[in-house]
Amino acid sequence: MTTSTSAMDIVDRKVLNIIQTRFPLVEMPFKAVADEIGIDEGEVLERIGDLKRKNVVRQISAIFDTRRLGYKTTLVAMRLPADELDAAAQVINEHPGVSHNYARNGHFNLWFTVAVPPYEDLADTVEDMAARTGAESYRLMPTIKFFKIGVNFDMVKEEGAAKKYYSPDGYDRSGAIAKDWNKAMPVSDFEIEVIRELQEDVELTARPFSPMAERLGISLQELFDIADSFQERGLMRRFSAVLHHRRAGFRSNAMAVWKVPSERAVEVGNIMAQSRWVTHCYERPTFPDWPYTHFTMIHATSDETCEDVAAGISEATGITEYQLLYSTREYKKTRVRYFV
Repeated sequence: MTTSTSAMDIVDRKVLNIIQTRFPLVEMPFKAVADEIGIDEGEVLERIGDLKRKNVVRQISAIFDTRRLGYKTTLVAMRLPADELDAAAQVINEHPGVSHNYARNGHFNLWFTVAVPPYEDLADTVEDMAARTGAESYRLMPTIKFFKIGVNFDMVKEEGAAKKYYSPDGYDRSGAIAKDWNKAMPVSDFEIEVIRELQEDVELTARPFSPMAERLGISLQELFDIADSFQERGLMRRFSAVLHHRRAGFRSNAMAVWKVPSERAVEVGNIMAQSRWVTHCYERPTFPDWPYTHFTMIHATSDETCEDVAAGISEATGITEYQLLYSTREYKKTRVRYFV
């Protein structure tokens, strides 16, 4: 059994590879994972419990699409005095819709994502945050085009593995786009109850979904059928574990920002999305003090690898104007809890 994060053995890594990709939606999911690896269910439960105590595994639950549920969301870049950054970040973290909050190098030194329900105004929310923190400046950078989300790591090979990914906007290599990609999908009151259950961290018990079904007054199969429906309608991206990247060995987190000509936006975005090291790829708005259009998140075991990946993307796309903004401190990373 492991004694530290650095001492994760090959079995730990195989377990992580499975549960971060597709946590089984079956009556006894931990047994299914155990059977796939060839070990006992009890050992899987023990190992995952150990990895959660060390915060290598943050949570195992459904990952929902914020926009499809009717929530409004944006990335925000703020510039704050260096000696006020930590205090300001804690103020930002108080908002329940803030899921990611990082200090980064560069002109804007605090970057966070925030989501608000349909009845709240996103711009007003961020303006209030800026006033409360004393931000020198801030920019709302909502998604214009969403090329990729594919957070996945090969824990055995210790390299990026975001080969299969989700493009909410429907972009593919031909530049096709899905209809109604940015519109909320209607959900019933009962489906909201199901969302509230599936978004919570699963219990480390043999049958973690049974209590959920009992609370909802439905059978397990009905619960799984609704989850399948959520995926078909684009409400739920997947059901999986989220890892703490640094504790899992991927210590370098670079947000690469690129200056891409508008006429090449889709072409370049699709090329960037092909990299197995890129977990997210978006186009965002520009400003007089911010000319960068495309954002690619790169997670690797070293800064050198991040730089090599970015250089490879630059060569593949011909885009030479870019910056790597490394996270220097993680203030918050969690999943937004919807309808609470």
